[in-house]
Amino acid sequence: MKIFVTGMAGFIGSALAKALAQRGDEVVGFDNINNYYDVELKFDRLRSNGIDKWSDKELSISKTMPNLAFIKGDLADLELLERIFKEHKFDAVVNLAAQAGVRYSLINPHSYTKSNVVGFVNLLEVIRHSGVKNFVYASSSSVYGLNEKMPYSEHHETNHQVSVYAATKKANEMLAHTYSHLYDISTTGLRFFTVYGPWGRPDMAPSLFVGAALRGESIKVFNHGEMMRDFTYIDDIVDGVIKVIDKPTTSNPKWDAKNPDPASSKAPFRIYNIGCNNPVKLMDFIKAIETKLGFEIKKEFVGMQDGDVVATYADVSELVKDFGYKPTTTLKDGVGKFVDWYKSYFKDIK
Repeated sequence: MKIFVTGMAGFIGSALAKALAQRGDEVVGFDNINNYYDVELKFDRLRSNGIDKWSDKELSISKTMPNLAFIKGDLADLELLERIFKEHKFDAVVNLAAQAGVRYSLINPHSYTKSNVVGFVNLLEVIRHSGVKNFVYASSSSVYGLNEKMPYSEHHETNHQVSVYAATKKANEMLAHTYSHLYDISTTGLRFFTVYGPWGRPDMAPSLFVGAALRGESIKVFNHGEMMRDFTYIDDIVDGVIKVIDKPTTSNPKWDAKNPDPASSKAPFRIYNIGCNNPVKLMDFIKAIETKLGFEIKKEFVGMQDGDVVATYADVSELVKDFGYKPTTTLKDGVGKFVDWYKSYFKDIK
């Protein structure tokens, strides 16, 4: 297949692009390389995939994988997207590009509407005009918002988000359904649950915890440690995304308009949770890091942050049933691999 992957300089995007190219797919990656966090990490992710030189809006070919290419550009640039989709005939599109971060969305909401809503609509438009029928996109566990039913199920209503970031992700799902209904495009949304692993984002808890520990600094433990997250290792996430790409969504023949299912439709639209289905207490996650490092981390216990939730727990039974999805990485192994990578990448930390 020929696949367009947005967010290729990002954590999940870089790993997905590499895995697809390694199995023989032709991949064109896309990213604006914004400065939400250190761009050097994004550059290094690209370099790890053989992309060491690039120019704005131009195609750069990987030196290590000739079937992998990269274009630096912004989803808000509709003219550029139209040019790309005229020059390339894609079989599938995977949208992992987004302005990330729950807490930052409280500070700079406009960047979220530009990247996550305007950019998303632009992508949907070029998809429909180019005839692509297989669209997979990143949603988020944050759409569950004030929902306290555990585990989170795709069949739960998600009408009460608590951050701008979450609201934009919910908007993506609604827009995707609209395009599925109007233009018969197969759209599959994946609600990611706390992904971690090598090349992970520096603003996420695993990087913050390990970095502070290695510097001898204390970490902030929110809600006094009374939190749970469905930590999911990057390799398990990539495996699940590829399974979804290979099997485009179809309409639900059992969909009932009088009792509608939020996760499916009579249109070729579907929403899936993608996580580990094994929530971990925050203190247990910290303990796993301490065990790997061989020492106790200094801790500062603080209250909840605005826009955050106490727990996330993914019911992935639908993804298991439809795709045979099965996370295999244990917390011990995942944390171990992440800490090893972190210490190797940030060699200057003593």
